[in-house]
Amino acid sequence: MRFQILGPTTALGEDGEPVALGGPRVRALLTLLALHAGRIVGAEQLVDGMYGPRPPEGVANALQSQVSRLRRALGKDVVEFHPAGYRLVAGPDDVDAHRFERLAQAGRQALEAGDPARAAALLREALELWREAGARPLADAPYAEAAATALEELRLAATEDRIQADLDLGRHRELVAELSRLIAAHPLRERLRAQLMRALYGSGRQAEALTVYDEARKILDEELGVEPGAELAAAHLAVLRADPALGAPAVRTPAQRHGLRAQLTSFVGRAEELAQVGARLQAGRLVTLIGPGGAGKTRLAIEAAEREPGDVCFVPLAPVSDEADVPVAVLTALDIRDSLLHTTDRPAVDPVTRLVTALADRKLLLVLDNCEHLIAATAELTDLLLASCPGLRVLATGREALGITGESILPLAPLRLPPPEVDDPLDYPAVRLFADRAAAVQPGFAMDADNAAQVVRICRALDGLPLAIELAAARLRTLPVSEVAARLDDRFRLLARGSRTALPRHQTLRAVVAWSWDLLDESEQRLARRLSVFVGGARPEAAERVCGLPEDVLFSLAEKSLVEVVGGRYRMLETIRAYCAERLAESGEVDTMRDAHTAYYLDLVLAADARLRTGAQMEWLARLDEESDDLNAAIRWASASGQVETALRLLAHSACYWYLRGDRVTTAHLAAALLARIGSTAPEGMDEEYVMCVLVTNWHGGMDDEQRDLIAAARGLLAWNYLPKRVEFLMMLLAMYTGPPDDFSAAYETIVQLNPVLPPWQEALSYAGAAFVLQSLGRVEEALDHFQRGLAAFKAIGDRWGIVLVLSGLGSLYQEQHDYPRAYALADESLTMARELAAKTEIAEALCRRGDALQCLGDPDGARADYAVAADLSRRNGSMETAAWAHLGLGEVALGRGDLEEARTVLTQAREECPEGWYSAADTRTRIDAALAEVSRLVSER
Repeated sequence: MRFQILGPTTALGEDGEPVALGGPRVRALLTLLALHAGRIVGAEQLVDGMYGPRPPEGVANALQSQVSRLRRALGKDVVEFHPAGYRLVAGPDDVDAHRFERLAQAGRQALEAGDPARAAALLREALELWREAGARPLADAPYAEAAATALEELRLAATEDRIQADLDLGRHRELVAELSRLIAAHPLRERLRAQLMRALYGSGRQAEALTVYDEARKILDEELGVEPGAELAAAHLAVLRADPALGAPAVRTPAQRHGLRAQLTSFVGRAEELAQVGARLQAGRLVTLIGPGGAGKTRLAIEAAEREPGDVCFVPLAPVSDEADVPVAVLTALDIRDSLLHTTDRPAVDPVTRLVTALADRKLLLVLDNCEHLIAATAELTDLLLASCPGLRVLATGREALGITGESILPLAPLRLPPPEVDDPLDYPAVRLFADRAAAVQPGFAMDADNAAQVVRICRALDGLPLAIELAAARLRTLPVSEVAARLDDRFRLLARGSRTALPRHQTLRAVVAWSWDLLDESEQRLARRLSVFVGGARPEAAERVCGLPEDVLFSLAEKSLVEVVGGRYRMLETIRAYCAERLAESGEVDTMRDAHTAYYLDLVLAADARLRTGAQMEWLARLDEESDDLNAAIRWASASGQVETALRLLAHSACYWYLRGDRVTTAHLAAALLARIGSTAPEGMDEEYVMCVLVTNWHGGMDDEQRDLIAAARGLLAWNYLPKRVEFLMMLLAMYTGPPDDFSAAYETIVQLNPVLPPWQEALSYAGAAFVLQSLGRVEEALDHFQRGLAAFKAIGDRWGIVLVLSGLGSLYQEQHDYPRAYALADESLTMARELAAKTEIAEALCRRGDALQCLGDPDGARADYAVAADLSRRNGSMETAAWAHLGLGEVALGRGDLEEARTVLTQAREECPEGWYSAADTRTRIDAALAEVSRLVSER
């Protein structure tokens, strides 16, 4: 878990999503604990920081209450109680403020050690942790003024250090505007004024530098009655003397820069990678940047080269077509020309020998850019030069590594992307790049609430690939953002107008990918096009089975940056996949590959479904999480191509996984599309699969008459006590959506009779079912006994979901018996296990149960926090019955505090969300109706 306090306080879970924290006091508490992360903070110190000089009466109890709420939000293990106070269990790097301080100190040390390139990279990384330009640190702890002021001072000092590093690197012209803005905000900072004098002088503006000094002397006299300090006075004297050291980089001997062109655009989003390149060049002599076309390798190499204090030579190899010309290209870039008249007595010296002679005693960084089409020749030359020239270092870029001993390979991934829903997309480099380039072609462009979602969609669709993002931003000359986002399905046609002066292969998106494609051999091209049938990438064994080519070919594609390896899976960027899909269509292999893909996923889901309700549950859930996009694609293909029985089997045996993961909306649409092809009659011998399809179609709520008729028809096919033979999980869904018959006593007897002949999981489920029936009959002790039997059976099997089901049932029973502390404890236990399982629906239900208990325990604020998180979770996964429950709880809380208008609004929303015709939602509807009736009664009495 990570914590952000350099601005509004935020806690980010392991998935990177914000955690709902609650009210201002809870946020202030977390801010103070995070400020001292890993250390015990005394109660008195927390009270002072939360309430200021006038704490309320009973402040000790109030503090304990806020601590309890924070522990519910973050987890008991994250906030520890100690006799001396409380401690947030987090390391220094888990809190942005502490990471900022560490990076700022490291940057300052690098600056003092005479390494301005490393200092600049570290300090930029530190300053990027401040999420907003004008953000106040510790914003949610208004009484922690001293600590906030100290952080602000550190931020300004780090900014001054970063500017000093940039000045030492000779970036004078770029700093003038920034320094002018900073001085306007901090007019008494002498160091900033001295830095501005140096920047102006280094830009050839000596008179303006002297004016800065005069203005500084005047304001210091008027405001403080003091003379300029030593640093400012020394800068003034140096300008008067025209001291060349004032405007020079830190290395006094002018460095030679061969082939480095000044860049016309800003450098966005690669501060960390830039620091890595610098560190690796210090540690070794050969660094190779690899990545797909358009990832920004050349630009990163140029930026890294510009920060080098010594001599640099940049060699563009893209225009070179013959491997024999690689040494000549390096000689040309170094401006080494053979001016001798060659005769039989004086033969020409070969280029490699001339290079070795020229570089033997020279310290130089050689940048070999775009090596992929000349890989063998470049590798051979690099190996020879490094062996012969001890002062030489090489930075190479290309689609694949050179393959030389001692090579340090740095893969360059696309820019970091925001999730689909994020509060501030500009926190992410891909979006910042789009916004920067968009503002260049459309003056006045800015990210706002109207276009933010579309910009995020564009960046995500383009995989964060810098060149593709820049091409998309360039289209804003003629198209609005919404049109660019809408046309990305035809990305190669849309992104076909780049810079006229760029290399031909960088002028269009198609040309970028085609260049990489043309470098593949026949078997690599065959696998690349066939691999495009996978939506979310593939494990090597899956790729080999579906595509019919050995794993070695896949590994070769990875080495050439056509696929990337993420967590053991080999996946294509969407742009590369779209290009390869075009090649697959041209080959006539689409149907064959999709059929092979579908067959593979049918075998996988049949193997997985049987294990999802065993001790191997977590392993197989994780496996299906990897494969979920391709599983959905296989169902779509089987359905669209008329393979109804295959599609039904895929869907039916995926239902347990979907249910555990709370994936309602997408899967309901898949089932509905399949059902539309099948109609109202089940294929012969597939009653179980057909009924499962009907139930999945309706499990996100909002049924119409036709869907209710299908449910009724499904009930006719299979009785409520039907024992599935092929689709085991159907036993649970039948009971959930159709419920037992009206005669509960007969239902109980039926379940008891079935128990001896059931397989282990169905037996455990039947104990739970019998317990729910006994609960409805008021036979509490018997219900408790059956719940305990079910719990023991599920534990023996290892099914965590079954354990959550029974714990929830027990909690509901104790809630009915008014044993609210026990109901709360069981809801909390089931919530913990549901979170381990990452079962979204069960998490939301457990929060609702805990909220119900908290209401009865007299903690409406705690209940409201639980209901709010549950409502958000349910909205995102399409679980309408749980959304209705959560909004019911929010309505009851509003009703309890007398806010009748809010109560009516939220309860009406709950009534609209609550599914009709579902047995499992009946109690929720009853509670909603009762609460709405109470609201009406109270309104009429006013």
